[in-house]
Amino acid sequence: MGELLRRLRKNAGLTGKELALRAGVTQPTISQIETGQLLPVPETVDRLVEALGLDDSGRGELDALLVRLRDEVSRLKGGMAGREAADAARLRSARRVVSFQSAMIPALLQTAEYARLALAFGRNVDAEDAAKAAAFRVEAQAVLFESGREFSFVLTEGAVRTWPGSPALMRAQLDRLVQISTLPHVELGVVPWSVETPGFPLHGFTVYDGSVSVVESLTGDLTLSEPGELAAHGEIFEAFAAAAIYGEGLRDLLGQIGADYQELATRLS
Repeated sequence: MGELLRRLRKNAGLTGKELALRAGVTQPTISQIETGQLLPVPETVDRLVEALGLDDSGRGELDALLVRLRDEVSRLKGGMAGREAADAARLRSARRVVSFQSAMIPALLQTAEYARLALAFGRNVDAEDAAKAAAFRVEAQAVLFESGREFSFVLTEGAVRTWPGSPALMRAQLDRLVQISTLPHVELGVVPWSVETPGFPLHGFTVYDGSVSVVESLTGDLTLSEPGELAAHGEIFEAFAAAAIYGEGLRDLLGQIGADYQELATRLS
């Protein structure tokens, strides 16, 4: 796909920036398509066809290749482990990752047990596939410790207080958050319930290098790349980030929540 778009662009005498301007998409979108990191959505294909001035033959070649690639991706996503492996590849190619979550811990910050439950929740999954997927997810977290990368996470307190499994599982998860919050190239903030939120957090999302935003749903991931969508997610992230607490204030809050989980575990036992 990337080679085909590059050839069509060069045949049209356009640079990546010129094609992006003509098609009304971001330049990183063109770059990611050409480097094989992103499959365009139908609307983007229509814009590229018009911007490149393709005839029916050129459009047919593009459509045929997309059908085949999407079929291959569909088979990959048929297994949860395959999907997590693909997500890990996307992580390895990103230099800056921004994530906002209102209902759960971000995948990059999950413990193995939390990841296993998060992957299986609401789905009829094979236990072995879920276990392999969780292993891929945890293994991918190695990027958090690599230099030259930047990570920003903002959670609501609701995400930290939503407890799958058991209070003990969440105490371990809180320890993980405390550990990650001390890394120099990771920014982690939580919006406390006592602070008025800047809006309704309808869903979480993760933005890679400012060029694609991924929304995780029960049935799969939604990948958004249109400039308006990216701008909206960027504004939401910045608004909640401004209301969050960080550093020692964050760790104090996580300690209070951990004590609440300990008290809850005592009552349940």
